[in-house]
Amino acid sequence: MQPRNMSMSGVVDLAAVKAAQEAKSKAEQARAEAARQGGGTGAVSPADLVIDVDEAGFEREVLQRSTEVPVVIDFWAEWCEPCKQLSPILEQLVVEYNGRLLLAKIDVDANQMLMQQFGVQGIPAVFAVVAGQALPLFQGAAGKEQIQQTLDQLVQVAEQRFGLTGIVVDPDAEPGAAQAAAPAMPAGPHDALLEAAVQALDAGDFGGAVQAYKNVLSDDPGNTEAKLGLAQAELLQRVQGLDPQRVRQDAAEKPSDVPAQVAAADLDLVGGHVEDAFGRLIETVRRTFGDDRDAVRVRLLELFEVVGSDDPRVVTARRALARALF
Repeated sequence: MQPRNMSMSGVVDLAAVKAAQEAKSKAEQARAEAARQGGGTGAVSPADLVIDVDEAGFEREVLQRSTEVPVVIDFWAEWCEPCKQLSPILEQLVVEYNGRLLLAKIDVDANQMLMQQFGVQGIPAVFAVVAGQALPLFQGAAGKEQIQQTLDQLVQVAEQRFGLTGIVVDPDAEPGAAQAAAPAMPAGPHDALLEAAVQALDAGDFGGAVQAYKNVLSDDPGNTEAKLGLAQAELLQRVQGLDPQRVRQDAAEKPSDVPAQVAAADLDLVGGHVEDAFGRLIETVRRTFGDDRDAVRVRLLELFEVVGSDDPRVVTARRALARALF
């Protein structure tokens, strides 16, 4: 396991975009399969909301379960006095959230590898995993009110960005019964092609990734993961080999030159400057007409796909684009 997207700020980098696309798609597949099986893995008992996790069980207990519900991780040790103050607060709050969160307790003395992979510098340290993505929450002891505000934000991010609404809690359920009965999710019809596309991205074969995603879409035009992956792969393919200094100089000297502006916007997005990329293209829409304007509009829509339609920056930019067009 390698933690990814270690930020809740929403700043886009391409590794985080890819992680989000994969995680969101897997979460959607898991929920769809749960519904097909007749309502999911069933209700859990309150005791199942707080679990001890080790390296061997991390994939199953944290990564897989994070496709259903955000998993808060409490890194602690027996000798850590602040941990003894924090852990009971976390346990109480997670139970109070009534299935909208799980708490995974990891003893750092027994799980040094997990501690290193998350970059934990000191304990107590609290992280979360949402749809397979790791997010830092806070380090050190904190008061209940502060912790609750952080958990509220976590729940909101999970619901708005990934559609994770949590799991059902039944006070009368037997501890562990729901996990024991959980069915394995079968592979989807395009899993091999999607995995090939991801491997191509990792290897820097952006053309191969583009073709793999297009192969999926030729059979399944509505495949969300393939649509998002294709947008990202095409962006990476476009910026490959560009001279950033020359591109930015051309864009500065030629504000109405469409190729110069769209190339600079691509670089803006790759660099995580989302608002700059959107703003640049919206201004270019205002300056251009006819086919040039339409080309800029299409490129902007492609960048919206990379960032994600539910991102608030995309929502704002869509409104600005509408004003520029009409």
